[in-house]
Amino acid sequence: MPTTHPGPPHGGSPVAIDWECVANGLIGPHGDRFAARLTLRNVSMQPIAPGWQLYFNTCRKVLPETVGTGFGIDHVNGDLFRLRPLDGASWLPGETFEIAYQARFWAISRTDAPLGFYLVTASGEAIDLGDPHIAPFTRPEQLRRSPDDVVPTMDAARRFAVNAAVSLLSLDETGRITPQPLLASLRDGTCRIGCDSAVRCEEGLAREAAFLHAFLAGLPPGGAGVAIVLETGFVDAASPAPHEAYLLEIDAAGVRLRGAGAHGVFNGVQTLRQLAGKEGSLPHGRVLDAPRFAHRGMMLDVARHFADVGTVLRLLDCMALYKLNRFHFHLTDDEGWRLAVTSLPELTEVGARRGVTSDGSPCLPPSFGSGARVDAPAGSGHYTHAEFIAILQYAHARHIEVIPEFNMPGHARAAVQAMRVRHARLLAAGDIEGADACRLDDPDDASVYESVQLWHDNVICIARPSVDRFIDTVVAEVASLFRQAGVPLRAIHTGGDEVPQGAWLGSPLCRARMEEQGWSDVAELRADFVARCRAILARYGLAFAGWDDTALVATGQGVAADPRFAGPGFEVYVWNNVTGSNQEDCAWQLANAGYEVVLANASHLYFDLAYAKDPQEPGYYWAGFVDTRSAFAFCPLDLNALPGADQMGRALSPEAGARLVRLAQPGRVLGLQGQLWGENAHSRARIEYLAAPRLLALAERAWSPDPGWHVVADAAERARRIAHAWNEFANRLGRHALPFLDAALAYGYRLPPPGAVCRDGRVHANTAFPGLVLRYTLDGTEPEAGSTPYRAPVDVPPGATAFNIASFDTRGRRSRVVTLQLKDRTDA
Repeated sequence: MPTTHPGPPHGGSPVAIDWECVANGLIGPHGDRFAARLTLRNVSMQPIAPGWQLYFNTCRKVLPETVGTGFGIDHVNGDLFRLRPLDGASWLPGETFEIAYQARFWAISRTDAPLGFYLVTASGEAIDLGDPHIAPFTRPEQLRRSPDDVVPTMDAARRFAVNAAVSLLSLDETGRITPQPLLASLRDGTCRIGCDSAVRCEEGLAREAAFLHAFLAGLPPGGAGVAIVLETGFVDAASPAPHEAYLLEIDAAGVRLRGAGAHGVFNGVQTLRQLAGKEGSLPHGRVLDAPRFAHRGMMLDVARHFADVGTVLRLLDCMALYKLNRFHFHLTDDEGWRLAVTSLPELTEVGARRGVTSDGSPCLPPSFGSGARVDAPAGSGHYTHAEFIAILQYAHARHIEVIPEFNMPGHARAAVQAMRVRHARLLAAGDIEGADACRLDDPDDASVYESVQLWHDNVICIARPSVDRFIDTVVAEVASLFRQAGVPLRAIHTGGDEVPQGAWLGSPLCRARMEEQGWSDVAELRADFVARCRAILARYGLAFAGWDDTALVATGQGVAADPRFAGPGFEVYVWNNVTGSNQEDCAWQLANAGYEVVLANASHLYFDLAYAKDPQEPGYYWAGFVDTRSAFAFCPLDLNALPGADQMGRALSPEAGARLVRLAQPGRVLGLQGQLWGENAHSRARIEYLAAPRLLALAERAWSPDPGWHVVADAAERARRIAHAWNEFANRLGRHALPFLDAALAYGYRLPPPGAVCRDGRVHANTAFPGLVLRYTLDGTEPEAGSTPYRAPVDVPPGATAFNIASFDTRGRRSRVVTLQLKDRTDA
């Protein structure tokens, strides 16, 4: 077995790696492809012996027949590939190889580049090499996916044009509360609260009072004569979650906060915090508020990349600030199992570790650039019982329900591999019954398939009775952990999405089960599995939750609602509304058929997707580009909220929406949630960058009253109203919400790079969120917190060759620097 090594002496990598997308838009026998070039150089002082191999991860499947002469690239599994020389020569010091190849689809950003290279020498030593130097994407053939791609690249000039649609509003025109409340009547007059203010609360509100005290402790003194009263009682505000309503009244005498329940009081405290700011100066007035939807959620995927407890708690804090109340915890997938299960230790001993082990112990292969090191924190890691309980209690204290997800029967490779190791261990010990008790695969399965993430062995054999025992074991453990935490468990999410075509067809066990039941289609086998999962959960008094695939059946024209599972206790999270998927109206079909639906639309609410078509912007874009405005402009109950263009930016025809089903059962839409998948979320900084400020726009749509855009028949008037509302929200972000987030949590949200153009010797710049500070330099250095603020167009002095500008938050943190190359003007 290979052994791992951190690298050559002094920490330097023995191999320098460069990668470049040469051109997109190539067409092959099986569709779009692009050309790339990999340049490898031995920068060590020693030859690398014959027999070496180079491994790397890439989301773009390499076409082996296109690899340049002298080398082969093989697909190992998932996103792991292996490059090997075809000759038997040593790799000499200084020797450079240029390897051309083609891969499927396209590469228009750094996210598309191969990552996580490691070298396995002839002796079996694995040496991490890290990520390549990625050549800039500058040429048209590098920036366009194909001739059909009409989405413009979001460069400085394009950002300037987009940002021009927003303008700085007066403070009177800008709200101060996010999400926007049902009713806010604020007026002149100030009530000062501070660290010396008194808090009086009725019985049962001690926890909410503690949160308020913690906030007040950070304010200066000056509110000694002011009392803040917390109470529960009737709040006259209609809502599907009436216990979350609150009434906040502020006058010279003090503050009275009444919630319909403790959760309502907690929500009111969040509003009070926003109004008070850093100084504790409250306007007189009244806020009556209640949520539009009962389910207002965020999903975090910690399977693809592990997130430590602190990162999860910070996300929960951010959710609570903006009144989100469901935390969908995606704990397992092909690339990781993240929760310890006492009787199945292999789930974390094997399924929570990625890399190449030095002792030959089993683990999962590197994925998404996690590298050969098994102790790398992003690829490996899991939550102990104590850590999981701490997360549950932290969320519960903030009135956030945790919905754990264990993805099956697809997306289950981590569990399948872990249970294979368990089977082998117990079999070797002579415990045949124990070995078979929780096995998840059919050893004789000859099914041929490839998942969306390129796995060939990631599906559970759902015909095995041992699968039911495995699920029951996991559910029992999770239920026990919730009880130990003193936190209610209402539902478990079972995943169920993206089972690849071809799964189970070559499994003798599955064929036998189908013959026994008289089934001719694996869809019946799949439905039987869903029913069994639901029954297991029901025995524990739990609701079943799953992705939309669990409630759909294929038809000749696409998919339709499966009537077998409709009704209470079966919640469907609908993600696939992608244009051209034939599932654009999937949510409405399921709601009309009687299902309880949570909207998780990829086109508006997938926060792992890139904010913009920009080579430097992290994230995928298979469902389009999702910026903050995308989430803000989403009309949850309006079918016409489908994107107005497909993923390539081509306008949709009027006929495209005419065939789609209309929503007849809006009451069955429980709410909406944002999804933060983990493929590119490799650190706390990246998670926070991807999550916010889109999370704030999600909160606005999930909590705030229906803006009524969908009832405006005239398209131009509808667009005008959305633009007007967006301008107010953009101002609210730049002037209130983001500064509040800085002070409250120091959250690492994305700061938008400025737009900038040079016209007639002057540089003009703007921002997506009016109120953000822009700072610039003209001497070639990057702007810092003390650099000159941009307030008006800047005259370019003679000799200046570059204008650098960035946006800054109130803590001095900056966005990506935007550079305008200027012509030499020494002769001006």
